[in-house]
Amino acid sequence: MRFVIFSGTTEGRELSVRLAAAGAEVVVCVASDYGSEEQGSCDGIITRTGPLSPEEKQRLLRTAALCVDATHPYATHVTASVMEACERAGVPYLRLSRAASDTEGVRCFDSAGEAAGWLAGREGNILLTTGAKELAAFAGLDPERIYPRILPSHQSLSACEEQGIPHRNIIAMQGPFSTEMNIATIRQYEIRYLVTKDGGAPGGYPEKASAARETGAELIVLNRPGDDAGPDFDTVYHQCITLLQSGDAK
Repeated sequence: MRFVIFSGTTEGRELSVRLAAAGAEVVVCVASDYGSEEQGSCDGIITRTGPLSPEEKQRLLRTAALCVDATHPYATHVTASVMEACERAGVPYLRLSRAASDTEGVRCFDSAGEAAGWLAGREGNILLTTGAKELAAFAGLDPERIYPRILPSHQSLSACEEQGIPHRNIIAMQGPFSTEMNIATIRQYEIRYLVTKDGGAPGGYPEKASAARETGAELIVLNRPGDDAGPDFDTVYHQCITLLQSGDAK
C-alpha cells in the first residue's frame, strides 16, 4: 500500500519512517534540498525533491491509498494545492496538524506586515526567526536593527542580501535551538524584540518564549492561519495503520 506524504516537518519525517517500518510504501514530497537532507534515506521510502506542478501532484496521487499533508502550519499555499490535487485525483486527504502554543499575554499579529508596522514605531534590535521568506515584509525597517536567524542555505543568504541586511547581522544556523542558545543570542545582539511564528514544540516555540521571559525581550508572534485544522500525529498514524492493515490498497 502506498502513502504519499507532503512533508518537510519533524512530524512528516517520523510518520514516513514509522509507516515504512510497518510495511507501507511511502513517497515523501519535500520542497527543497534541505528538506531532502533532513528526511534522509530509509528502506521503503522514496523522496521527491522540489516543487510539483498540479498535474504532477495528481499523477503521483493516483497511485496512493491516502495522502497526508504534514507541511508546516504556515504553508497555506501548499496545503491548498495538495487538497485540490487530492480532490482531482480522487484520493483521500488527511491534514496532520501541529498543536498550537499558549500565546495568552503575548503580543500577536495576523501577518508579518502588521508586526513590521508596529515595530516601525519602536526602537531596539529585532531577532527575526520567521524564516527568509518573511524578510520582505520588514523591508521598511532599518536593516541595521534586524538580526534574521535563517537556514544556512544560498537561498536564505540571498534573501538577506536582497533586503540589505548587513552580513554581520545574519545568523545562519539550523535549529531547533535550546532556551540557553536563544538567551545567548538575545544577549549577544542586544535584542529587544523576538519575532516568531507559532511553530509549536517541534518548531522550538517554548524555548523562544522561555528565553524572552528570561532576558526581558518582548515576544512577538505571527498568528497561525485560521484554517490549519486537522488531527494530531497519533490520530493520523493510527488511521494510516488501520488502512494499511485493512489491505484496501490501490
